[in-house]
Amino acid sequence: MPVDNLPTCGQARAIAEQVLDPELPVLTLADLGVLRDVREDGEGVTVTITPTYSGCPALDEMRADLRRALLAAGYERVEIRTALTPAWTTDWISEDGRRKLVEHGIAPPQHKAGPVTLNLTPPTSKVPCPRCGSVRTTELSRFSSTACKALRRCQDCSEPFEHVKEI
Repeated sequence: MPVDNLPTCGQARAIAEQVLDPELPVLTLADLGVLRDVREDGEGVTVTITPTYSGCPALDEMRADLRRALLAAGYERVEIRTALTPAWTTDWISEDGRRKLVEHGIAPPQHKAGPVTLNLTPPTSKVPCPRCGSVRTTELSRFSSTACKALRRCQDCSEPFEHVKEI
């Protein structure tokens, strides 16, 4: 590749931050907090991601999308690393990401102070409806289109919606 076509220093992070999450395409991997690190080394780049959980079925697609975007930008070598520690938490979703979820009718996870207690019974929480704001919502199913989301219905506006579960 001619030197004139090489990406400029620092461009890799900006490119990686624009890659969409394959399961929640209203969010970028950066919005979701999955994008952990981007390091450039000459004509190559190494990206580190942390999946929302270790068995995430979208992990291969995330890697492929990142690799495709960076190769298209002119990087000759792209390495995608997966870091499982520290484990991803919903606290890593950016405020912009939370806003985008609400705008698309998905209730974002609630902020929790400290670790989330793991119990054998599902947590009872007041999840506000992303459409009308009512907290009079009920869980219809603990799992929705992905394992990370639950299906809920608002008792005031009667609309169903997905809720990204707190992890």
